[in-house]
Amino acid sequence: MSQFDRQDPRLGRVRGFSLIELVVAMCIFGIVSAIAIPSYMNFTRTSNRSDAIRTLTVNAQALERCYSQTFSYANCTGPTGAAITGGNVGSWTNFTSPQGYYNIWIWLQTAQNYQMWAGPRTSPQTGDTSCIWFTLDSKGTQGATSNVGQNTTQTCWGST
Repeated sequence: MSQFDRQDPRLGRVRGFSLIELVVAMCIFGIVSAIAIPSYMNFTRTSNRSDAIRTLTVNAQALERCYSQTFSYANCTGPTGAAITGGNVGSWTNFTSPQGYYNIWIWLQTAQNYQMWAGPRTSPQTGDTSCIWFTLDSKGTQGATSNVGQNTTQTCWGST
């Protein structure tokens, strides 16, 4: 008898797994996957929100430094040295966040006011239904909305 024979001469039975054992193992794997994968994706989306928050706050800090020197948000540069506001009132600047999860828009309303938005750009953030839009303005007012327009500022900005 070769080593590949399935019959164990000492026990008189076939070695291996039965169909029932395989089905039970597959069911357990399916249940664990059904719980773990959505939880992991939710955790990933929540942690990736920091890309939007950090980008908005870093650019707001750069704008405030510029304003403290020139008393205007026009022609300000961001932390990378790139222009983040144009010279004209009503000008828009848009770019991608450093990790690439969000599109960022900055609108120079007046020389003394700006508004910033962050919206999802790629997966997994496009599936984050509770924090679709982040906002920050020249007064420091933070905002966030869900995919149905509900105010989710406290949840999205990390207050709760």
